[in-house]
Amino acid sequence: MSRISERQILMQGNEACAKGAIDAGVRFFAGYPITPSSEIAEILAHDLPSVGGKFIQMEDEIGSMAAVIGASLTGVKAMTATSGPGFSLKQENIGYAAMAEVPCLIVLVQRAGPSTGLPTSPAQGDAMQARWGTHGDHPVIVMAPASVRETYDLTLACVNWSEILRVPAILLMDEVVAHMRENVTLPDPRELDIHDRPGPTLPPGHPDFRPYLPGPDDVPPMAPFGQGYRYHVTGLHHDERGYPVHDGAVAGELGRRLLRKLERREADIARVEWVWGPGRGDRGPRPPDGWPSGRDATVVVSFGSTARSAEAACDLARSQGREAILLRLVTLWPFPDAAIVEAARKVAPGGEILVVEMNFGQVVREVARAAAGQARVRHFGYVSGQLIPPDEIAREIGGRGRTG
Repeated sequence: MSRISERQILMQGNEACAKGAIDAGVRFFAGYPITPSSEIAEILAHDLPSVGGKFIQMEDEIGSMAAVIGASLTGVKAMTATSGPGFSLKQENIGYAAMAEVPCLIVLVQRAGPSTGLPTSPAQGDAMQARWGTHGDHPVIVMAPASVRETYDLTLACVNWSEILRVPAILLMDEVVAHMRENVTLPDPRELDIHDRPGPTLPPGHPDFRPYLPGPDDVPPMAPFGQGYRYHVTGLHHDERGYPVHDGAVAGELGRRLLRKLERREADIARVEWVWGPGRGDRGPRPPDGWPSGRDATVVVSFGSTARSAEAACDLARSQGREAILLRLVTLWPFPDAAIVEAARKVAPGGEILVVEMNFGQVVREVARAAAGQARVRHFGYVSGQLIPPDEIAREIGGRGRTG
């Protein structure tokens, strides 16, 4: 990529999401207003027509997801945005998109639940719903930004990966990130690395055309509706022509291929950030050499806005003589197992992994699975409608506080 021309602007998280979507090439939005995601719809209702896009406010969340699928099948990059209750309603059609291999972006701005909970307050209770909410085995990409600029960047990444792999991609925000404003520097959209879905190499009407015939990367080219290609789209298990099948071998291979196409790129998709100090140079994709320098070290694992509190907590703990480092999960699904394995090796045998999240224990279960008993894994989290304060997390580092 060429040198990026930059623009500085004061921007809200939801605004950065809308801007990132347009810069990624999204030209269709269907949704229904719901706090704390509503600004995304409001901004796109205003901005999409100016770039030749379409905005539709649907009658409900189920219809919104259906409209997104329909628009994407015509060759348009499409998205929706919602919060926890609306996301629950979208699940059936998210599963349809996974089975029919329809690329789309779903923005989920988390709030406290269950049910309507605290509609204007933050939480992180949808991490597992984002991966397992719809029924059956299916591939999905979930990324969780921790800042306004990262919201822009990960919106781009989600759209790109959705298009490359023909899968639903979910931007998992939370109310804090969505509504805070930060001074950010944005790249020139003309110089961004934008990807589009693979297109067919055969002309319309060619007798050898198979809409679900996979390429070498297990991703079939996608023929847009309205350009002369005729094929069947279904949520049922289907053959390479798109027609429903009841053959166990065909169904089984389809399911394996859906998972395999994502697994092939897992190392590229799964992102983490290690943070071991307050400076820009004190962070990176791997921990620094020589850490830890002693025993009883703590790796704090967190994501989203909570990771910002966790970063400040680690700074505080280090100032008090405790060895602490933050492992921030940027990608939640596919889960970055390799980073957790590395964290477990770093703290074994005397230290621990402390998982901090605004819920009563979700991502901690995946961390414990990946650590595979090689290190102690402990959870600290609760739901109060407020971001967990850094001093409370700092007390937990080294086991000095209460168990969440």
